[in-house]
Amino acid sequence: MKLFRDASVVAIDGPAGSGKSTISRLIAERLGFVYIDTGAMYRALTLKVMRKNIEFGEEDKIIELSAGLDLKLLPPDEGTGLIRVILDGEDVSEEIRKMEVTVNVKHIAGIAPVRKNMVALQRQMVAGMNGAVMEGRDIGTVVLPGARYKFYVDASYDERVRRRQAELRAKGHPVTRSEVADDLKQRDHTDRTRKTGPLKKAGDAVFLDTTELSIEEVVAEIMRYIKG
Repeated sequence: MKLFRDASVVAIDGPAGSGKSTISRLIAERLGFVYIDTGAMYRALTLKVMRKNIEFGEEDKIIELSAGLDLKLLPPDEGTGLIRVILDGEDVSEEIRKMEVTVNVKHIAGIAPVRKNMVALQRQMVAGMNGAVMEGRDIGTVVLPGARYKFYVDASYDERVRRRQAELRAKGHPVTRSEVADDLKQRDHTDRTRKTGPLKKAGDAVFLDTTELSIEEVVAEIMRYIKG
């Protein structure tokens, strides 16, 4: 992992609703680094599986798709702030955020050979870059364990539910708090108990509780660590 230790790489992990995506994007902007959203990559693969009408139990077919995935991540759109995801030459940035994709990512992300292929692709993206901020669930522990800077961001369960509900409602999804809470609880369980690449804090990562902090306060704290 010397390659990634020598590169200017920032690894940011955390559960859903912790604010890691917005934080990672802003850190990348401040540093002039490339922002890599690994969650978007799993969403893109999930979308491709659904488009091809492959059953989630057909793991061999899904593994084959992941091995030859034609996927590019481009800088965030100025309007939405979301990273642009190009799948097979098509911009699917908005489609991968739809609920029907979100609820099915867990079926894809839990397949060990798929994660192996995705990790290889993620490392390939970082190799040769002058700087990158990569966020996900297992960046500091599996994908880039030699990253120079590692952070694990989290927030209380109630606060994460509140943030997730606000995010979905802003996108036009009239979800109830109960629906969001149930979904988040299931996602937490799936992420933390997954046999391959589970969500957990790297031993040498800086832990940041964002419950009472604004996005700008968290970004400022991370920048202090990096610049210090």
